[in-house]
Amino acid sequence: MSLFKQGRYSGYLRPISYLIDLSIINGFAILYFFINIDPIIFMMFSFIAWIILSVYSKFYEVYRYTREVKIYSLILNQLILFTLIIFAFSGYYYNLNIYPITIFKYVLSVFLCIAFFKFTIYYLLQKYRVSFGGNFRRTVIIGENKKTKALETFFNKNPEYGYVHVNTFNLKDRKIINLQSQFDYIKKEEIDEIYCSISELTNQQILEIADFADNNLKILKFLPDNKDIYSKKLRYEYYDYIPILSLRTIPLEDSFNTIVKRFFDIIFSSLVVIFILSWLTPIIAVLIKLESKGPVFFKQSRNGFNYKEFDCYKFRSMTPNKDAHLYQATRGDQRITKIGRLIRKTSIDELPQFFNVLFGDMSVVGPRPHMVSHTNMYAKKIDKFMVRHFVKPGITGLAQISGFRGEIESDKDIIGRVKFDIFYIENWSLLLDIKIIAKTFMNAVKGDDKAY
Repeated sequence: MSLFKQGRYSGYLRPISYLIDLSIINGFAILYFFINIDPIIFMMFSFIAWIILSVYSKFYEVYRYTREVKIYSLILNQLILFTLIIFAFSGYYYNLNIYPITIFKYVLSVFLCIAFFKFTIYYLLQKYRVSFGGNFRRTVIIGENKKTKALETFFNKNPEYGYVHVNTFNLKDRKIINLQSQFDYIKKEEIDEIYCSISELTNQQILEIADFADNNLKILKFLPDNKDIYSKKLRYEYYDYIPILSLRTIPLEDSFNTIVKRFFDIIFSSLVVIFILSWLTPIIAVLIKLESKGPVFFKQSRNGFNYKEFDCYKFRSMTPNKDAHLYQATRGDQRITKIGRLIRKTSIDELPQFFNVLFGDMSVVGPRPHMVSHTNMYAKKIDKFMVRHFVKPGITGLAQISGFRGEIESDKDIIGRVKFDIFYIENWSLLLDIKIIAKTFMNAVKGDDKAY
């Protein structure tokens, strides 16, 4: 039995990355700080602070299968945390008179370089795997079905991830399966990673494979293809020595993430209110008043965080009518005014909701809130609809930029909306919020077919 893996040296990349990043941090400190600060003190501070932050934020947990968007998210989180740490340092050594502008220049310079080197290593490794076949992992799959075939296709079509698929073992139509032949093959071919289909194996066989992997230093992974629950984003915890699986993880339940999102909401909404609504509101108000009598703003009760009702504000786009709180707008709706049609097409009618964000009832990005009557109806007939209320509703959301905005013409529309909303709730990141906002802006400029 070989005691060391062959063809794998990714373990060296993490300490090298630490060394590069710490060199960048202290290199730029020479330029910005070392005239006034004892280099030894700052180097010790930066070393300890960076290590602690990196462990907490999982900054170096980038694997061959990690997506670029995840790396961007890690860099952004680390940037925010490190900036706060440097401000804390300057506050402690207040007599050094380190100005905020100096800190911002320093942190920005550091992270531009760190991001450059991080992505350079990421892409060079991909190129190295494709061109030279290095830094690879040899894999086998135990069990053959639709999902294992899809995994095999992934391995074969994506050489940049560095997987060389060697064999897939078909275990169907065998009442008694002796896995020893597979084990012998794995040792002979020096396989690095074993992927198993849970649905194709008995509990006893899974234990045998686990024991073999442990005793032969093989990485063992499972495809959750027998129970839908395993396909969800589960969290593994221990109550004393008892293992517990949590069905759903919600990033915004973390207090730090909540603070980051709320801070972003306040800054972004304030900018919109000051630089857009301050001059646009009088213009829209005049146009609305010239066409029809009634208020400039339309107020409607909607369900928000934890199902709590709040007043949602919009520019009025319809003639006043008693059905406004019961029926949503439809294509060719006669209630919509001429100016209302224009502001709905460009989503300008939604802009007053930035006040809702400042009040704390909504977020810039999140599941779109529904009328109370519709919420009550969909809660009874659409599975998992209520999950949307685990977070604050948003002015825009992942569902809206994915083709599920506007009128709900069939159950298919609301089911699709719920699916994307749940994905957003379980996979929130500040970078995802920024991406959704950018896509919403582009859709508003181009015009959305379902915006009516």
